[in-house]
Amino acid sequence: MESAEWTYEELSEEIEAMCRSKAEEFRLLGYEYVTGKDIWDCISRNYTKEGKPPLHKLVNDIYSLKATSYMNYLTIAAYKGLN
Repeated sequence: MESAEWTYEELSEEIEAMCRSKAEEFRLLGYEYVTGKDIWDCISRNYTKEGKPPLHKLVNDIYSLKATSYMNYLTIAAYKGLN
């Protein structure tokens, strides 16, 4: 059985693919302009205080993100002038 060692580049590509997948899901729900980067920006804001999360938490955070949570993030970002 092979070892499940991931390089940083491989992991980064997988995370980007997960974010793109979630963005596509949101587009199917009618949120036309969501990108993978938008998803990452929303998810990663939580990691500035808590630091680098374990991989399983990162994957869960991406795939369990709800459209309402994303919209709340955008609203707060707009009030703060981040977007």
